[in-house]
Order: sequence, then structure tokens, then C-alpha cells
Amino acid sequence: MIVRDLNEAKAGDRRVDSEGWNSVRLLLKDDKMGFSFHITTIYAGAELEMHYKNHLESVYCVSGTGSIEDLATGEVHAIRPGVMYALDQHDKHILRGETEMVMACVFNPPVTGREVHDETGAYPAADEAA
Repeated sequence: MIVRDLNEAKAGDRRVDSEGWNSVRLLLKDDKMGFSFHITTIYAGAELEMHYKNHLESVYCVSGTGSIEDLATGEVHAIRPGVMYALDQHDKHILRGETEMVMACVFNPPVTGREVHDETGAYPAADEAA
């Protein structure tokens, strides 16, 4: 059984900070669950172009408001508490934070822990991650 406290993880090396967001990685590849689980905060005013070409991601909005734009179709979806989206086709997208948003995120394959987005908006493939 794995039990972790979000507040303790925030203060340790499981927190990763980057431009426009921070992420607390509660489950990682080394936990051998087959996915990773993160609580990510998107800052108010952030506009993040991302393309997880090496991962599938599912996201649930816990708090805050914003939007996600599908760059293949131009369709924009409102994000608010209770809304979930899944990037099941490695969808290239822009995530915009109208207010600060707290998101619960699941990645498959799991991340190793210190990843940040590269120049294409992706995390490295699991075998490339350090």
C-alpha cells in the first residue's frame, strides 16, 4: 500500500515548478502502478501549448476556471470544477488558466518525476527520462 500526503509532497522533491504551472507527483514510475498521478496547479493567466506525443493524459479540474483548445480542430472547451478531459489521441492543445486551476492528472506511461515540457510541449519518452 502506498500512502502519501499532498502537503508533505509539496514541500519535498516531488514538487516540480515550471513556467505557468507546478506539479506535485504523488505516484511515479518507480511506484510500479503503470501510471503516474499528479496534482498540478495552472497559474492564472498561463497559456501553455502542449503536445504529449509520448504519453496519454487524463485531467480532472478540482478548482478554478480556464479552457483547453484542440489545435487540430480549433475547438475550445471550458474548464471548471467537475470537468474532465482526456488526451487520448496525443492531442496537441493549449491550456489556458483564467484563474488559478488545480488539476488531478494521470499519465500513461508514468513519468519518472522531474520532467518538464520540452520545446515541443512534450515530456520525454520514459526511456529518455533521467
